[in-house]
Order: sequence, then structure tokens, then C-alpha cells
Amino acid sequence: MVTQPRPITISGDQISKRINRIIGQLKGIQKMSDAGRDCNEIIQQVSAVKHAIDSLTEEVVMKDIIVYIPPIKQKEILEMVHRAISL
Repeated sequence: MVTQPRPITISGDQISKRINRIIGQLKGIQKMSDAGRDCNEIIQQVSAVKHAIDSLTEEVVMKDIIVYIPPIKQKEILEMVHRAISL
């Protein structure tokens, strides 16, 4: 499944909340592992964490560099960053 890049609208407070959510997901995975949960269930959660980290990475990178990119090039650069992070 190929996802399309989203506009960058994340604030510092939102970044912190997303990081805390990812930490919570990781702690949940640890509990699943400690409880001996099925491998498929754990891998599904690991995949969700990887996607959340990739999404956060994309938004953090673009939030910082978007101010240096002329508006006419922003969509193109956003798509390039999205493709690179999604590899």
C-alpha cells in the first residue's frame, strides 16, 4: 500500500504527544512478549510502531526544512522526503 504525503502541520506539543504514544505502543509490545503472546500479534504491533515512527520522522524533517523551500517546490520536496522515508 502506497500512502501519500500529508501537509505538515505538526507542533512541538503534538510531536511530544506522538512520541509518548509510540513509547506506550513499545511498552505494550514488551508486555505482549513477556506474556508469551503469539508472534503474529507482536509483529503486527511492531509494524504499527514502525509506521508511526516513519510518519513522525517525515513530519519532523519537513517541519524544519519547509521554511527554506520556495512554496512552488514544497509539494515536490515533500513527496521526495516521503518516498525516502518510506523505503
